[in-house]
Amino acid sequence: MRTILFLNPVFKQMVWGGNQLGDKFGYAIPGDDTGECWGVSAHPNGKSIVREGLFKDKTLSRLWRENPELFGNIDLQFFPLLTKIIDAKGDCSVQVHPGDEYAREHENGSLGKTECWYIIDCEEDAAIVLGHNARSKEELTSMIEQKKWNDLIREVIVKPGDFIQVDSGMVHAIRGGMMVLETQQNSDITYRVYDYGRKIDGKERELHIKQSIDVITVPAPSVEESVKSTVHMPKNRMNELISCHSYVVWKLDITEKLTFEQSHPFMIMSVIEGEGEIDGHKIKKGDHFILPDGYGHVDLQGDMVIIASSVK
Repeated sequence: MRTILFLNPVFKQMVWGGNQLGDKFGYAIPGDDTGECWGVSAHPNGKSIVREGLFKDKTLSRLWRENPELFGNIDLQFFPLLTKIIDAKGDCSVQVHPGDEYAREHENGSLGKTECWYIIDCEEDAAIVLGHNARSKEELTSMIEQKKWNDLIREVIVKPGDFIQVDSGMVHAIRGGMMVLETQQNSDITYRVYDYGRKIDGKERELHIKQSIDVITVPAPSVEESVKSTVHMPKNRMNELISCHSYVVWKLDITEKLTFEQSHPFMIMSVIEGEGEIDGHKIKKGDHFILPDGYGHVDLQGDMVIIASSVK
């Protein structure tokens, strides 16, 4: 179908959120503690709504149920992906996500959560938490129980344009002063390992120590396996960043014109910089949309950066 599903995002206020989603992306955010823009979501905790055209005012989750042909009639219970832009003014909690099997058994049949990050912007010498230093499950358990966070947590310096794969089981945290485009499985299951002792209304946020120890991968994958720079990738082509069991993700750095065939069950696109056109439709930074199954020939032009994703 040749329709484009332009979506209105959903915003989430967080203890670590800021105002950059308003200042830099022009969104009408609900407050100066807005941490997340769910740009493409069919999750019960935040449902994107089609903003115009044939399916105007329908939620993505409703389209998934009622118009499966838009998504290649994939035999899945839920729309499989969720796309976010994250504005971390403060440090996000150190956390880990379960895989599909553990989540299915322990979280009422939910999907697990594998995700990946594209660093839109960050401060100089900014670091993320990615992995840990424990060599065995026993050492991991001991370090967590003794709160040896400085010994346990592995920090990695990142720069704008870095791409990070965060498999289920990987300890991770986005640090303050960072904006990230996140592509993830359609899941909201997070196990909090450590939250810096922060208090909300006088109480520390709940930790999930048992579940975290259950699902953390030991030893952690190497930094080299998990982080790549995209800054020197060719312009005006689809650069594949990752292809895994949960998704395929591409970066499109457009300075002139890019033409390709949309041959996937669907393709999510998020404009994270600049502006341009797709098949005569004007698009700009902050727009999120889906090209449905059978869309076919695509013409993109302008001066913009797009992160795109689909399933295999």
